[in-house]
Order: sequence, then C-alpha cells, then structure tokens
Amino acid sequence: MATAAMGGGFVNVMKSVDHIVRGNGVSLLVKAAPTSTSGNFFVSLKRRGWQLYCSNSNSDSYLKLRDEELMRQCEMETFKASGPGGQHRNKRESAVRIKHLPTGIVAQAVEDRSQHKNRASALARLRTLIALKVRNPVPLRTYSPPAELLQILPPNSTLRASHSGPQIGPNNPKFVLGMQALLDLIFAVEGSVSEAAKFLGMSTGALSRLILSDGSLWMAVNELRASKGLKPLK
Repeated sequence: MATAAMGGGFVNVMKSVDHIVRGNGVSLLVKAAPTSTSGNFFVSLKRRGWQLYCSNSNSDSYLKLRDEELMRQCEMETFKASGPGGQHRNKRESAVRIKHLPTGIVAQAVEDRSQHKNRASALARLRTLIALKVRNPVPLRTYSPPAELLQILPPNSTLRASHSGPQIGPNNPKFVLGMQALLDLIFAVEGSVSEAAKFLGMSTGALSRLILSDGSLWMAVNELRASKGLKPLK
C-alpha cells in the first residue's frame, strides 16, 4: 500500500492501480510514478491540474546523494538544440536531458556549447525539481523540523537557535534540502503558511519573506495554495 497526504493525514491507496481519492473538497488522482520501480507514486490535484510525486521512503535521500550516485538513478540523453546564432550555432549534441527513474522527473540544459556544463546544469535543475515536486510524509503530532530546514530559517526563528551555523540562502546547493522539507510541511498543513510558521517558531510574515526569497519555492507554494482554494502569496 502507498499513502497520500491529505490535511496532515494520509490516505491509503494501491500503488499499482490508478485511484481517485476525495477529501476536503479536493479530488486526487493517485498513480504509480512513471518508470518507477521504487513504489513511488504521484498525486494529481485534478481541480487545478497540479501534480506532485509522493514517496514511500524518505525521498530527501535523493538530494543527499553525490552527483555520481544520483546519476546512477537516471537516464541521460544528449541532443542538438539551437544555440547562439551565426558561426557559433550549436551543431553538436551538447544539449543534455536527464530523467530520474524513481520519480520520472525530467530536467534539461541546452544553453551551453559544452556538454559537460549542460550536464551539470541539468543535474542541478533535477535536484531543484525533486525538491519542488517530491513530497515526504510529515507526522504533525510529533513534528520537529529537520536540520536541513533549520539551516534555511532566518536567525529570528525560535527554533533557529537550536541549530549552529549560518543561515543558507537559495544560491547554496544545500538550500534544496531545506526547501523540500519546508514544502513537505506546508503540504501537510493544507497550504497554510500561518500554520507552518507555528511549527517553525516564527511569524507568518517571516516565513512568507523566506518563501518569497526564491522564485521556484514561491511558485510551488502558490500552486499548492491554489489547489486548496487559497489566495496566492504576494
């Protein structure tokens, strides 16, 4: 059996068969993740056409893998893509597309004439997409923010004092780990930023500013809030 989070709880579904699960006024289409052999599945919020992947295991482990370890879970293909014009046009197969097999998530990079640089860019984008799209279950009754999340919280957070080290921002490669953990929490509390802020010992305004500091995180939160019928953060 697999589980999909709804309203801080979880709905059991058969991972091998498509199901429609209804709760709190939202219809969910639950399917096995494409090409997945790990029992992962995705949830499509049919009302809004929004899709995310859920995992039967701790999928933050994907983001903790070294690049070469993560690539072992992927298929990579190269292809030709239009590059700079004139004599510098990209005529070689230097564009890179990477597909993460456990989730089916795909990232690509085409902007450089160097296949090596495009591979690095595509892999970095894949990590970001995993953080944005793959949700882990959050036990709200016993919730304690993981260290990766504490790292991205501002210094004025009550719980931030329990974590040593400076705050890391969106330009730090480790930010995606904290971003995934934050989205897991926001998903578990039905998109409520104010409720998530309570679990993190900070004000709603402070958490909103953190979310707004990264465009992809901001977009993901607003897509989730829209699926719950909530107004977007601005």
